[in-house]
Amino acid sequence: MREAGRAPEQRGTGSGRVVVVSASVIAALGGLLFGYDTGVISAALLYLTPDFGLSAMMQQLVVSSLLVGAVAGVVAGGPLADRLGRRRVLVGVTVVFTGCTLLCAAAPDPGVLTAARTGLGLAIGASSLVVPTYIAEMAPRAHRGALVSLHQLMVTVGILASYLVGYALSGGGQWRWMFGLAVLPSVVMLAGLLFLPESPRWLLAHGREARAREVLARTRPPDEVEAELADIAAALRAESRLSYRDLLGRGYRRWVSVGVAAAGTSQVVGVNAVIYYAPTILKNAGFGDSAAILSSVGIGTVNVLSTVVALAFIDRLGRRPLILGGTVVVIAALLAIGVLFLQPVRGGVAIGLIAALIVYEAAFACSLGIAIWLVNSEIFPNSVRGKAASFGIVTHWGLDLAVSISVLTLISALGASGVFWLYAVLGMLGLAYLHRWLPETKGRSLEEIEASLRTTDRSEGAAPGHVVG
Repeated sequence: MREAGRAPEQRGTGSGRVVVVSASVIAALGGLLFGYDTGVISAALLYLTPDFGLSAMMQQLVVSSLLVGAVAGVVAGGPLADRLGRRRVLVGVTVVFTGCTLLCAAAPDPGVLTAARTGLGLAIGASSLVVPTYIAEMAPRAHRGALVSLHQLMVTVGILASYLVGYALSGGGQWRWMFGLAVLPSVVMLAGLLFLPESPRWLLAHGREARAREVLARTRPPDEVEAELADIAAALRAESRLSYRDLLGRGYRRWVSVGVAAAGTSQVVGVNAVIYYAPTILKNAGFGDSAAILSSVGIGTVNVLSTVVALAFIDRLGRRPLILGGTVVVIAALLAIGVLFLQPVRGGVAIGLIAALIVYEAAFACSLGIAIWLVNSEIFPNSVRGKAASFGIVTHWGLDLAVSISVLTLISALGASGVFWLYAVLGMLGLAYLHRWLPETKGRSLEEIEASLRTTDRSEGAAPGHVVG
């Protein structure tokens, strides 16, 4: 909507910043819902299990049903966002969030709860793809990285909020309220989205050039509008000539493999075993219900703080040192956790176990926790980014599902120590691959990254991580 008495080209950049930041914050509430709905099951599971008489397998099905939906949501979210628009899909996603949240809270039996969580998964999967895309397309280049990172930050805030709510309601075992309170940010997000514009990239892709120009005029300095329109048009023409099959060819497969490896490694180290099952695992190890949930609150707090630290230093230290160094600490923490679970969990061992979990979560948040979003948003040039990044996001949710549906079964078969050691070994394999192939993108243009990866595809010489930009 135009400001009264002023043409778009006369506006200052102050109101434009307000529009961009407002759009980014409102859209990033999708990340908060993502984090809350994935994290809240950790506390709720302690109380709905006896209420519904759930076996270990049924617990895994209740947890993993959300992830089944998330995989489907990622697959469907991209085409729907391209066809209907980013904003419309986010509105639809938020409606699904609201309805399925209420259904979870009112679920009369495990079947309804599982179905409702599958619906939540659809919304989470779609939002994990569409929210960063919408923010990136609304944000000016100079602030795009920080604004897109709001999504990951809000995911960690959502996880922490779910732990705090779980602890606050643990006294009465009120798992229905734990689920139901997510409706509050969902309604706020829905109300906010109704006032936001569609992204200029989508508008231009669908022949609505005048409207795209109007949105850019509201959010960019006047002298940048036409140049950005031209850049978007050029990127759209380049992208239209590429198919998913092309991405698996010689010219692009190295990029795709690195994006998939970053996403895959972030999951096979078992982070979601901790997010979903930490209270259950700690309770089985001898902790009380409230103590187990309170421990999760500490872990969630460290997760948020570590993500803030990572975002502050990622452009100073570089991607490779932070991601690879953090992964080494993650693996060491997993090995230590495995050793501690061999001992009776009391006294100093209990303190050591919580400390090791906190170190694990802090290192993960600073490295692999940001790797999937950061790597998949930077290593691809604009012409292939949307299609190529989807490989990494599908890998993320697929392996998240595999971990969540197997962790309690694996603990029964291998013991807690064996499971955490298994995650450590898988993390070592991912670390070895990323050490060889992960490019350093700090201070490098997309063209420089593209040139180094193309060279690597033609020759097995120096790994891209060792190419100097």
